[in-house]
Amino acid sequence: QVQLVESGGGLVQPGGSLRLSCTTSGTSLSIDTMGWYGQAPGKQRQLVATITRSGSTNYDDSVKGRFTISRDNAKNTVYLQMNSLKPEDTAVYYCYAYRGWPQFRAYWGQGTQVTVSS
Repeated sequence: QVQLVESGGGLVQPGGSLRLSCTTSGTSLSIDTMGWYGQAPGKQRQLVATITRSGSTNYDDSVKGRFTISRDNAKNTVYLQMNSLKPEDTAVYYCYAYRGWPQFRAYWGQGTQVTVSS
């Protein structure tokens, strides 16, 4: 069974920075893609960034140039460096991991709150 635990959220001023991390437990075999989604209260969960095992990244247009996703395969950890934060970035950020063949299954963390406010 795969478990994902996020950390690093908190309250920051506009223009500030946070670094989120997500560590998996259980087997790390066949975890092809890891990433981050953000969900504001009452809103749908939205893609923020993804990264494949080989390091290929994908970002939502709203965070390009501000956020950087990375992963450490040896530590089974994915990171999201969040710079130049804006109030509209306020959300609960969820880590996810996708295992390809043969499982074809996605896993979600419990979420960590990010609040950007003066």
